[in-house]
Amino acid sequence: MMLTRLKANSEGKLAKQICKVVLDHFEKQYSRELGDAWSTTRDILTSPSCWQYAVLFNRFNYPFELEKDLHLKGYHTLFQGSLPYCPESVKCYLSRTPDRMPSERHQMGILKKYYLLNAASLLPVLALELRDGEKVLDLCAAPGGKSVALLQCAYPGYLHCNESDSLRSRWLRQTLESFIPQPVVNVIKVSELDGREMGDAQPEIFDKVLVDAPCSNDRSWLFSSDSQKAACRISQRRKLPLLQIELLSLWARALLCDLTILGSSLQLCESGEGSILTHRLETFQSLQLGESFP
Repeated sequence: MMLTRLKANSEGKLAKQICKVVLDHFEKQYSRELGDAWSTTRDILTSPSCWQYAVLFNRFNYPFELEKDLHLKGYHTLFQGSLPYCPESVKCYLSRTPDRMPSERHQMGILKKYYLLNAASLLPVLALELRDGEKVLDLCAAPGGKSVALLQCAYPGYLHCNESDSLRSRWLRQTLESFIPQPVVNVIKVSELDGREMGDAQPEIFDKVLVDAPCSNDRSWLFSSDSQKAACRISQRRKLPLLQIELLSLWARALLCDLTILGSSLQLCESGEGSILTHRLETFQSLQLGESFP
């Protein structure tokens, strides 16, 4: 079967080397911040074979045969019927037991059939409730998973994908090339602007903005192969809360333009996104915030 072949191709890729510098840093910080919960969290973080990746189908090159194989393997669909907004065009599958699909290779001119992602990262996309014809900005878009997911939900009138880092921007462009066909690609613009400078630049041209603020991405850099680079990232990590505050603060002003803004990010520490959102809520108490997912 197709799934069996794909799984065979991915064998051996789950063996990862844990970076001791990063793990030691996590032990000090998270044992203090998470308490007893850190032990279980640590076991999952350090065991890639336990990680669960959802399989988001590409409606522009739908994998009918793969869908049959996933059903036979016991995969089930996510979100359908359980959330206030989840278009039928969004098909996302998850295994009931630990399993890992391989990523598809980028091939020029050939659209990929699925995108692997953490299922939780779909929630901000669905919370945005994108409708056909709306103009949307994905402010920190690389590597492109949320942009691809947005295009599974609806056909926007305009999608602006921004990524300030040039290397990550190239990754973003390749992702969009791999999943999005003509003429849909004609409504997409990719830029490399500083998101902190875009909040004052005609926010009224957008109906909705997704601010997937940069985070420490703990799970991925725990397996960094370069200890020196890892130590550097630990130092840079302390600057992330300020950057997140700046991004959300600038775009929160645009709420006065009747613009829907949704902020999201992934990080474990209490000194990260949780306190950032609290800071913004305290600062903008007079603003009426729409409902989101718990």
